[in-house]
Amino acid sequence: MKNRLSLLMLCLLLTASSWSQKTTVTAAEMAQRVMNIWPDSFLLEGDKEAKWRYDQGVILKGLEHIWYANGDVRLFQYIQKSMDQYVQNDGTIRGYKKDEYNIDHLNNGKNLLLLYQVTGNKKYWTAATLLRDQLNTHPRTNEGGFWHKKIYPYQMWLDGLYMGQPFYAQYAQIAGEIKAFDDITNQFVWMETHARDAKTGLLYHGWDESKQQQWADKQSGLSPHFWGRALGWYGMAMVDVLDYFPANHPGKEKIIAILNRFATAVTAVQDKKSGVWYDIVDMPDRSPNYLEASASCMLVYTLAKGIRKGYLPASFTANVKRGYAGIQQQFIKRANNVPDLHGTVSVSGLGGNPYRDGSFDYYMKEKVIVNDPKGLGAFLLCAAEMELQPTQKLASGKQVLLDRFFNSEQREIVPGRKDFFHYTWEEKSHPGFYALGQQFEKYGARLANLDVAPTAANLQQASVYIIVDPDHAKDKANPNLMDETAATAIAAWVNSGGTLLLMANDSFNCDLSHFNILAGKFGMHFTNESRNMVKNDVYEQGLVMSGSNKVFNGDYKMFLKEISTLTLQRPAKPVIVKDGEVLIATAKYGKGKVIAVGDPWLYNEYVEGRKLPAEYQNILAAQQLAKWLLK
Repeated sequence: MKNRLSLLMLCLLLTASSWSQKTTVTAAEMAQRVMNIWPDSFLLEGDKEAKWRYDQGVILKGLEHIWYANGDVRLFQYIQKSMDQYVQNDGTIRGYKKDEYNIDHLNNGKNLLLLYQVTGNKKYWTAATLLRDQLNTHPRTNEGGFWHKKIYPYQMWLDGLYMGQPFYAQYAQIAGEIKAFDDITNQFVWMETHARDAKTGLLYHGWDESKQQQWADKQSGLSPHFWGRALGWYGMAMVDVLDYFPANHPGKEKIIAILNRFATAVTAVQDKKSGVWYDIVDMPDRSPNYLEASASCMLVYTLAKGIRKGYLPASFTANVKRGYAGIQQQFIKRANNVPDLHGTVSVSGLGGNPYRDGSFDYYMKEKVIVNDPKGLGAFLLCAAEMELQPTQKLASGKQVLLDRFFNSEQREIVPGRKDFFHYTWEEKSHPGFYALGQQFEKYGARLANLDVAPTAANLQQASVYIIVDPDHAKDKANPNLMDETAATAIAAWVNSGGTLLLMANDSFNCDLSHFNILAGKFGMHFTNESRNMVKNDVYEQGLVMSGSNKVFNGDYKMFLKEISTLTLQRPAKPVIVKDGEVLIATAKYGKGKVIAVGDPWLYNEYVEGRKLPAEYQNILAAQQLAKWLLK
């Protein structure tokens, strides 16, 4: 008997240790868990086949953020494979039915837009356009708010703002549909107008304009309770939709104002003991209410991103830290060192069949499960956002200005619309700088473009100015050429404390002769000699070792292809030399500094993992270069 008791105690101890909740789970670790759970298709309990589901889109959006942070190409491949389960070669979507007018069905459109921007495959744009076209005839309330679904007439739910509006805004930005942002703004304004409680500032789960539903208050049309995940959807919708708003659109400030009121309200009901939120957020003492994972992840994500983007004051930082610590402690458990997310309610809605009356008892009866995809997707977004927080102070508020004057090529982005391409912040295809831009934002910097000639006035707000691959006649008929006036203005800006990054190209692809007017002011000269002329995919021909120096820390493999070498004189000094030739150089100039490299080098193709073998660590080089430029 004694031996049996000892064995039992040992088992209990082993079980307790294997379910440790104290080790922080990273975004990348949970991403791997997700891909292990759904390796081939997104089959959920009760499904006979994978369905076009909004919750898969939440997961894939989380994976996108992690991919750009760490360059793990498996994450992108998983996103593409997941969407290719549904998107046919002609752009039709298996399982999607427009005439259902279900706003949930639009959420995955964000993943389609990513795939189109990265790959250029038109089937993804065609599929995204199918979803966008749904909004043209989607039923609306009398003032213009989108119904949640055709089967839920005259109803707006908080959930629907997340499902529809960030996709709508992203599509509108790409397609140049500026008027759409008026419509998008109104969706948030109307939702807050109708659903916000004057006393608490919280928003009710749903609003029925017709006041016909059993769950709807006969005076206000509102559902009875403040459901945590609905608040989370609404919060995430605001911070995500703002990514796509034109800078000067008045709707941007309206949504930021709503977000601030929202943040004040939800932090007031944040549980003081655990740091997270209850399923019904304002009833912590009513049994059997419980702490809920997906709402907590969504709200922490909303607050953290809002602070990072400058929409919310830093005073909410303590709420963010307590919330994320609570998520890790309350909901993350490990079995055999594999993390799982506990505590997510599987679903909560209003109306339908069987009928959901919106009562407290109804919400408490819905099943709470482990590794629910909505919870996992919210955790991925939250964890990826939180992993940006420790590095934000390095360059908070600094502007990184990218030239689009000397390099001003344009092409058709979508049918009927041209835009800048080739080394731009916005471009996610191979020649873009989107992935590099993410590294600057990691350190708290703001990205901006300069579409006119540089002057003392328009450089004044910039901490870093980047000029890449200036055009020559081969690129466009009348290129904007570097001249003494512009070079003098730039040099004066560097002298007063600015940091300049010059990225040339080989002489066949870049106007080096005029570019050298500027480079020469810092003792640098781009030559017509090109090195690392890589043939096909013989990557070792582009090998450059970083060395350990003032810019790069640690001797690791980098890849630079078809690079113009540099000759130097004072004050320039070499940073990286290969076979006796200077590839990268720096110069101290007055209060500022300059770095030059004879290739665009860190464009998406060679940073985000889709092209290079993993042994080449260009993403690490991008991180270290961004840090050096900003500090």
